[in-house]
Amino acid sequence: MVEDPIQMVDLKKQYLRNKVAIDEAIHHCIDQSTFIKGPQVTQFERALAAYLWAEEVIACANGTDALQLAMMALDLRPGDEVIVPAFTYVATAEVIALLGLIPVMVDVDPVTFTITAQEIEKALSRKTRAVVPVHLFGQCAEMEPILQLCRSHQIYVIEDNAQAIGAHYTFSDGEVKSAGCLGDLGTTSFFPSKNLGCFGDGGAVYTNDTDLGERVRKIANHGQSQKYKHDLIGVNSRLDTLQAVILLEKLKLLDDYTAARQWAAAWYDQALADISKIEIPARASSSTHVYHQYTLKVPARDRDGLKAFLQQKQIPSMVYYPIPLAKQKAYQDLGRIVGDLAVTEELCQRVISLPMHTELSEMQLEYICQTVDDYFIDP
Repeated sequence: MVEDPIQMVDLKKQYLRNKVAIDEAIHHCIDQSTFIKGPQVTQFERALAAYLWAEEVIACANGTDALQLAMMALDLRPGDEVIVPAFTYVATAEVIALLGLIPVMVDVDPVTFTITAQEIEKALSRKTRAVVPVHLFGQCAEMEPILQLCRSHQIYVIEDNAQAIGAHYTFSDGEVKSAGCLGDLGTTSFFPSKNLGCFGDGGAVYTNDTDLGERVRKIANHGQSQKYKHDLIGVNSRLDTLQAVILLEKLKLLDDYTAARQWAAAWYDQALADISKIEIPARASSSTHVYHQYTLKVPARDRDGLKAFLQQKQIPSMVYYPIPLAKQKAYQDLGRIVGDLAVTEELCQRVISLPMHTELSEMQLEYICQTVDDYFIDP
């Protein structure tokens, strides 16, 4: 057995690595007692904007709120259609339904698991107002053709970047942009297990359109342009100052965190590449990969058996996602489904994610990979 229990995400070890700086930042915030809208919130927004090469970052309460704020800022109205991948976490479609919009679920690419321009084009209707590409598991969807298609049809693009903060996309002309800063608006989550996570809930919206950014900022603060002047119907969604000070410290280490994930992924790639029954994660040619998850494809008949075998050997694993969005009870009679979603159906039966975080050791990786290999050894 390895030296320490293996965690799916080891947040405690990550904290201990930067404990002194984080503790000092928290204590300073407590001494100031500016728990709501303290100066560190603005500092974090500016620091993240600089990191992402974005004009505006608006911090908010969580990633789901970020999606809702983005859709409200675009003035989408009940009955408007929003195209989403069927292979995603429910939050992507949840806010669409809550706002009275119509989720249109389409299939994904079998290699990168992300939405494609071809599937979006099949789903277009006169009611289509927006598309939400999900940058799944740590890399961007193929955004250049998606942006070209959406611009030609005057459709908004809202990027769900909860899993790919720090990834970069390269256009055919060589231009490089940060994930989440390619479309009209990008959204992210700072849930503790994310690549950049706080110690509770948090999220953000980002954009290169300053007018849109100002609109999001108003909506997130009860629609106020200034105190007691409400220009828009808004909500109350803000990032606590305590979470902002933690994120400020962790943002300084995000590139190191990304490098650690990429190192672990490369270790997995090399150790697992020769196992014929599994497919290691593929890299999109236009996007870097920050490995929020390290997700294998295995034969459907082996997936649950492998998961049980890993658990028996004290190795956690997860299935993201076991049920297609269109088959969730809440969404079965909601929205529109385009095509048979064959790829999504297959992925839900075949994917399994191995431990992936910033604190994985070589000994742990060797043990995990040897265990996977042991399961697939022919009798």
